[in-house]
Amino acid sequence: MAQKNKLAAFISLISLFFVWGFITVMNDILVNTFEGIFDLTATDRALVQMAFFGAFFIISLIYFLISSISGKDPINRIGYGNGMIISLIVTAIGSLSFYFAAELNSYGAFLTALFILATGVTLLQISANPYVAIIGKPETASSRLNLAQGFNSLGTTIGPIIGTILIYQVFSDGQQTIESVSKTYLLYGVVFIVMAIIVKLVKMPDFKNTTTIKPGLGVLKNRHLLFGIFAIFFYVGAEVSVGTWIVSFLKSDSIMGMSESKASYFLSYFWGGLMIGRLMASQALNKDIPIVKKYVGMIATAIGLFGFIYIATSIKMNAGEFSFEPLAFSEVYLYLVYILISIVAFAISGSNSARTLVIFSIINIMLLTTAIFTTGHIAMWSILGAGLFFSIGWSNIFTLAIRDLGEYTSQGSSLLVMAIVGGAALPWIQSHIIESHDIQTSFIIPILALAYLVFYGINGHKKSKQ
Repeated sequence: MAQKNKLAAFISLISLFFVWGFITVMNDILVNTFEGIFDLTATDRALVQMAFFGAFFIISLIYFLISSISGKDPINRIGYGNGMIISLIVTAIGSLSFYFAAELNSYGAFLTALFILATGVTLLQISANPYVAIIGKPETASSRLNLAQGFNSLGTTIGPIIGTILIYQVFSDGQQTIESVSKTYLLYGVVFIVMAIIVKLVKMPDFKNTTTIKPGLGVLKNRHLLFGIFAIFFYVGAEVSVGTWIVSFLKSDSIMGMSESKASYFLSYFWGGLMIGRLMASQALNKDIPIVKKYVGMIATAIGLFGFIYIATSIKMNAGEFSFEPLAFSEVYLYLVYILISIVAFAISGSNSARTLVIFSIINIMLLTTAIFTTGHIAMWSILGAGLFFSIGWSNIFTLAIRDLGEYTSQGSSLLVMAIVGGAALPWIQSHIIESHDIQTSFIIPILALAYLVFYGINGHKKSKQ
């Protein structure tokens, strides 16, 4: 593939990573929005993540069974580009289905629409993640995927802000309503249709692999993939658990006692941390960048993106009018400290993906433990700062798990995407602890999940001995 075509393909991919990050983080808004509309318990609200991430498991399992039984990988046959177009159309159908769910005034109908939407996102993940890995040099695959995931995190950073404004202001008079949710997702559906058209018009260079895969479970003989499936399960589960319950955490009187709309804005610091970390990782893990240039670039990236998040979260909309309400330095300095720690952690890790995963997971265990045993601003910024150290998890685990799979690459990718069901399971488990104990104690669940990531980075990622 010509270098110019590769660049055009990668730019198109970046936009796809952005929009699916945007739509995924909207779940954190829905968890709290539906509470007011349908009067739900914590366990009931956890069904939002169950419907969304449950689709990842079911659809990926079906995909895997088709490929393992027939010996023909669907994405390999139709091509990655066509797979992405189909995925965007399905995602658009799910988004538009929110209108009919609103007409029925049914929580179950909304969960069904969310499942359809997530089906499209699942197929998009199966298509796009390995595409990013194979359009360039294998040794820079992790760096490339971190860059793409950085733009995914740009979507997760902006998503809570735009979602809150649309649901609470633009399509309502300050309160969440079933109509404001419906109209917001109708708008998103149109965006996905436009994206599908753009991908079709761009004519992204396509990869097809007509090699027949041996029927059966041969792909699971790869030790690093097998352990990687569990690593993705616990990584996504931990990340989504924290993101899901941040608003409830900040609303707690023992932490900050914030209003729901104000707490929703702070989601952008958590998800923005993933953006900062991933874009720094795209430089830190790239062995082709000279060391001085690398760290100057990382520092500039961190400062620039923090400034973006700071300004974006300072823009408020009240009674139809925008205002600028920035936080005082005394309120945000801890976040800057955590950014500095992440830069030091990258320096210690070098360009080693596995070592980076271990160090970042250990730091996150420490941050979440701090959030459990402290209160006020320290607990608040510890939970928000965790996003910085979740940042490299997906990209590093994914590239470690699918390396050298050859003809099994797409099939292995589908299994890794299937493991995203951790995002359904762990928040649901955590919801029971919230109801039986309290919100702070419940964060023991992502801590335990992070302990497995430490194992994967130390030993689990190693390939089977031949």
